[in-house]
Amino acid sequence: MSDLKLPTLDKPTLAKDVIHRGDCIAVLKSLPDASVDMVFADPPYNLQLGGDLLRPDNSKVDAVDDDWDKFDSFAEYDTFTRAWLTECRRVLKPEGSIWVIGSYHNVFRLGAAIQDLGFWVLNDIIWRKSNPMPNFKGTRFTNAHETLIWAARSREQKRYTFNYDALKAFNEDTQMRSDWTFALCTGEERIKDADGKKAHPTQKPEALLHRVLLSATRPGDVVLDPFFGTGTTGAAAKRLGRHYIGIERDETYAEVAQTRIASVIPANPEDLMVMGSKRAEPKVPFGALVEAGLLHPGDRLYCPKGEREARVRADGSLVSGSLTGSIHKLGALFENAPACNGWTYWRFKTDQGLKSIDALRAEVRAGMQ
Repeated sequence: MSDLKLPTLDKPTLAKDVIHRGDCIAVLKSLPDASVDMVFADPPYNLQLGGDLLRPDNSKVDAVDDDWDKFDSFAEYDTFTRAWLTECRRVLKPEGSIWVIGSYHNVFRLGAAIQDLGFWVLNDIIWRKSNPMPNFKGTRFTNAHETLIWAARSREQKRYTFNYDALKAFNEDTQMRSDWTFALCTGEERIKDADGKKAHPTQKPEALLHRVLLSATRPGDVVLDPFFGTGTTGAAAKRLGRHYIGIERDETYAEVAQTRIASVIPANPEDLMVMGSKRAEPKVPFGALVEAGLLHPGDRLYCPKGEREARVRADGSLVSGSLTGSIHKLGALFENAPACNGWTYWRFKTDQGLKSIDALRAEVRAGMQ
C-alpha cells in the first residue's frame, strides 16, 4: 500500500472582529466563499465637485473632497463598483443579504450594478435627515435624504433574515415603514481629530446602523463592511452582539475605528434575543390539540361572535349540520369566504367567555420546545 498522500488545499479561515488595512477589492478576494451573513457598504459617492462650496458669508463648507471619492469617469466608477460588489456576493452566505447606501450622485449606478450582478432588490429605504445641510446657493432643493438598497444574494433565494416581529414591536406594534428619520451625525457622536476637525466627512449615525442590524441580522451573525471608515458598523455590531469584519485603506480612519470600537460595551446576551416570528415556530396541526387532551371529540367551537357552532371530531375535523371540514375550510364556509385562518377564527368556551383556539396551539408549541 502506498504511503503517498495527496496535498490538501488549505481553505482561508475567517477572522472575526478585525479591521483589515488595505484596498477593499484585494482584501475581499482573500476572504472565504459564503462566509458572512450580511454586508453593509457605504462606498465612495463620486460627488464630482467642481470647486469649493461656500456659505452666504463666503466661509468654506467642509465638503467631501478626499482622494478616495474621486474617479476620472463614470466608467471607472462603474468598474470599481462591479468589482467590489462581485466579491461581496461571493462571500455572502446563500441566505445572506446586502445593504448599500448612496446619494443621488451614485445610488442609481449602484442599483443598476446590483441588479446586473444577480442580487435581488428587497427594498429601498429612504433615510430622511432631520437636520440636512441647506442648499446655500438656492439653486436646487435641499438634499435631505439618502437611499439604502437592501438586496438578497439572488432572486432564487428562498430565505433571508428579516426580523419583522421585532421591528414591529420596536415601532410600537406598527409595521416598520421604508422611510426612516435620523439626524446627521453631530455633537458628541461626531468623532474629531486632534485639531477639532471631523475625523471623517461622511460618518453615519450609529442609530442608522442599529436599525439595519436589528432588521436583517441575528446575534452572532457576521457583518462585513468593505468601506469601514471610522467604524460605525463595527461599533453597532459589537454593541448588538454581532461580529464585524472591516476593510479600510486609510490608516488614520482605521486607527480611529479601532479605538472607538474598543470602548464599546456590548449589551448582555439575554437582552439581545430577537422576538421570534410565528412563521418560524413549529407547525402544529389542529388534531394535536385533540391528541393532547386540550379539546375532546364532541366539544363545541364557536365563530367569533358566538352565533354559530361546530363540533370537534376525533380526527381533528369539524362538523356543523351537513358541513364538514378542517378548521380552515369550515370557517371559510361559515363566512362564505375563499379562505379563513381557523386558528384565529374559532373560539372555545371558558369561565371568562370565549377564547381563541390559538391559545391552545401555544400550549402545544410550548411543550414541543
